[in-house]
Amino acid sequence: MERTLVLLKPDAVQRGLVGQIIARLEGRGLKIAAMKLMQMDQALAHRHYQDHVGKSFFPGLVGFITSGPLVAMVLEGKEAVAIVRATMGDTNAAKAAPGTVRGDFAVDMGMNLIHGSDSRESAQREIGLFFKESEMLTYRRDADRWITE
Repeated sequence: MERTLVLLKPDAVQRGLVGQIIARLEGRGLKIAAMKLMQMDQALAHRHYQDHVGKSFFPGLVGFITSGPLVAMVLEGKEAVAIVRATMGDTNAAKAAPGTVRGDFAVDMGMNLIHGSDSRESAQREIGLFFKESEMLTYRRDADRWITE
């Protein structure tokens, strides 16, 4: 099974959308392997967004992601990265399709509620920033046999 990192950003927490977003992801058949409510500090934000260091929007990105609590999760499932990306919707909320998290709840590119790893390689790196291996669980749900072949 594939694992991916999902962050429910401070705007999702502040707007009370955490439960609805998690329900959508679980409804797609994904399983929570790890989850915690946390406050991201500057150092972690710089490591997480290392590809954007030096870009004009970087200071605002760091300021936003460190502005309040967020929910970090490791989700597991068949093609977890692709399923999360499709469920999130386009990064630009104005282009996000209805039925996606961003299409239904977001209106701004900067405050777009959710982050999901963009590849298996990114997922592995990002999961390591937020979770120790000992914090992740592997378990079988009775419903799993009804989700994938």
